[in-house]
Amino acid sequence: MNKILATLLVLAVAATSAFAQKTEDWRTLLRRELPVMGHRNWLVVSDSAYPEQVSPGVITIYTGQDHLTTIKEVLKMVGEMRHVSPDIYLDKELPALDDSLAPGIGSFKAQLNKILGGRPVAHMLHNDLIAKLDESGKTFRVIILKTTYTLPYTTVFMWLDCKYWGPVKEARLRAKMARG
Repeated sequence: MNKILATLLVLAVAATSAFAQKTEDWRTLLRRELPVMGHRNWLVVSDSAYPEQVSPGVITIYTGQDHLTTIKEVLKMVGEMRHVSPDIYLDKELPALDDSLAPGIGSFKAQLNKILGGRPVAHMLHNDLIAKLDESGKTFRVIILKTTYTLPYTTVFMWLDCKYWGPVKEARLRAKMARG
């Protein structure tokens, strides 16, 4: 019985060490994962209350870092990729928030707009985005980078799309195929 307990203790410590190592070096993990990620994968930079999802393809990593800084770094890393580009989704609740409900949210929204630099943004209800990630995580990789931020509805969802092949080219291909 003591041998079994000792073995379980060793396994628990090893698992904890492996997880701690990943969380300490989220940038290295993302740099390693980005080249193998493609369209239909998700990258998420979340506030600290975002739930840990358990679909098989979903991995949550605590960055221990500021939210806006993490968003900037992730967008920079994705921007350096030749094969994918991010479609940005924000919570539909975010535009309705103001400083009377969440002090500091006005400043956050202004800074986020600056970071996003005019990129197109789609808005969906928070629970719908979580459900979308849960469903995607059954088939595709979803990486959630959890930050230290404590303002609601500030999670930035990035659906990766093919950088070199977009909907216009796809429509032309489909039309050509239909003509025979």
